[in-house]
Amino acid sequence: MTRFPGAWLAGLCLAFAGHAHGDHSAATLSANNGSPWFPSVWGPSDEIGAANRLTPDKVLAAKDLIRTGKTYSLGITVGADTPAYGAVRRCSVYVVAGRMGASKGAGPNELISNDDMLNCWNGVGTQLDGLGHIGIGEHYYNGHKWGDITAIDGLKKLGTDKVPPMVTRAVLLDMAALFGQNPVKEGTAFNRPEIDAALKRQNVSIREGDVVLFHTGWLDVAATDPKRYSTVEPGLGREGAHYLASKGVVAVGADSNALEVMPFESGAGAFEVHQILLARNGIYILENIQTRELAKDGVSEFLFVLGQSKYKGAVQTMINPIGIR
Repeated sequence: MTRFPGAWLAGLCLAFAGHAHGDHSAATLSANNGSPWFPSVWGPSDEIGAANRLTPDKVLAAKDLIRTGKTYSLGITVGADTPAYGAVRRCSVYVVAGRMGASKGAGPNELISNDDMLNCWNGVGTQLDGLGHIGIGEHYYNGHKWGDITAIDGLKKLGTDKVPPMVTRAVLLDMAALFGQNPVKEGTAFNRPEIDAALKRQNVSIREGDVVLFHTGWLDVAATDPKRYSTVEPGLGREGAHYLASKGVVAVGADSNALEVMPFESGAGAFEVHQILLARNGIYILENIQTRELAKDGVSEFLFVLGQSKYKGAVQTMINPIGIR
């Protein structure tokens, strides 16, 4: 019989209960702004949102950004002590040794082996937030209703297994350099003025189909103060989220735990930036992205490559995107 820690099970039940009853708070109204946000421009049955902007032409254009051939791993190493949002989120690896204490391996060739298994929340470490992660009221992206798509054994729609390969241009906005702070102070919101200032400083622009990443230096806090890292951060504000959506981006990410500014902006409800990007616009969120080396090398644009794991019906998934310049 499998036994689950009480905190884990309680957290799971609370997560499902919160969605089941819907959220009709001021946060819902603010995220919706009273305007219709579904059906999607890509049709009422669409499940991939802004990934529709990933075209062969974008791939061909992005390959021309390769100048040196240098590659960057944008994922972090995940272990049992990796800080994550919420007290219950953990990820542990268990190794099953085929040798099991035998003095020699099996057979005349003395075969030995190791295998392993994971006991994980997908929302740990560098991750992709899928379109079934955060919604508004009873609806997720494209009006898909909570009761129609949510099941304990995987989402019936909007799973991250549906996301096509992301091969496109990425823009890195160095907010640490812009603010002259490393890391940028928690509670600092990035809205249109800050985004435009970073673009001007780096002489770069955002184009339709891009991935936009923020470098804040916040990921370094995870090693020195994991509790602080997981509860507050600089990040994207509501106006900034709407602004990036108007640019037609595919995904937005940062070297922080939740992408958006925490504490939340004055008058904001919980995770409205997630609602704006995921639910209203079908734009993916990338969290805990390792941007340090890109910023160190002064990289403003590069080829971004992501082929995520394809767990059927997953809400989120751990990733290791690759940058190439």
